[in-house]
Amino acid sequence: MSATLFVKRYVGTAAILLVCVAAFELATDVTGWLEPVLFPGLSRVLPAFAKEFPNLLEGLLHSFGLLLPSYFLALALGIGLGLFVGYHQPLRTMLMPLFRGVSPIPPTMLIPYAISVLPTFWLSSAFIIFMGAFWPILMGTIHGVTLLEERYLDNARTLGLHGGRLLRKVVFPGALPHIFAGAGMALVFSFILLTVAEMFGAKAGMGYFIQYHADFSDYPKVLAGMLFLSLVIIGIMELFDGIQRRALHWTGKR
Repeated sequence: MSATLFVKRYVGTAAILLVCVAAFELATDVTGWLEPVLFPGLSRVLPAFAKEFPNLLEGLLHSFGLLLPSYFLALALGIGLGLFVGYHQPLRTMLMPLFRGVSPIPPTMLIPYAISVLPTFWLSSAFIIFMGAFWPILMGTIHGVTLLEERYLDNARTLGLHGGRLLRKVVFPGALPHIFAGAGMALVFSFILLTVAEMFGAKAGMGYFIQYHADFSDYPKVLAGMLFLSLVIIGIMELFDGIQRRALHWTGKR
């Protein structure tokens, strides 16, 4: 991406961010409108951010050690099962009511059951993240398959594509926009659930850092942790969008 295109794309974002930062600083350090314990100004948050930055990076590594295996397992199983169920109409008819009934259950409701059944807090946390990521990917994949125009499948069969080759060469590429939509939503859910999961069972990580300092009412470090987490999520989602644009270049969308 050229510098001109980068500036053009994100100038509005930068302007909104600057207005929000200015409003926050006005309400804290400048006027003291907000309660100073819960809402420390940048004069306290930024030094805390700089001081805790090595600990935040270490927590990031611990968080990725929990997030990435859970998310990629959900990605593999969600896409694989979604392609299979979506392509086989009788199976889809039988399972979709069950999927629609189970998928809206908040993964956080499963925390007590995960802790009681699974042997470690790490597995319990990974399971919660997996469940939050799995359903959007699965449902997005199934919808992507079902929305494929039948003429594309008929043309592919005429050319001799059947079974696994048909799924790989036609069904999967055709469903890819919906798969990416589900995967992007799942990635956001994964970060939300990561923070929740680390608050009840972890001894390190970004969520643990925020909860630990909140317990001691050290809100400059709490806001520093939230700021760091936001920056990480922005970076990850920009990377995801870049991969999506490259993979879906044939759609013409940027």
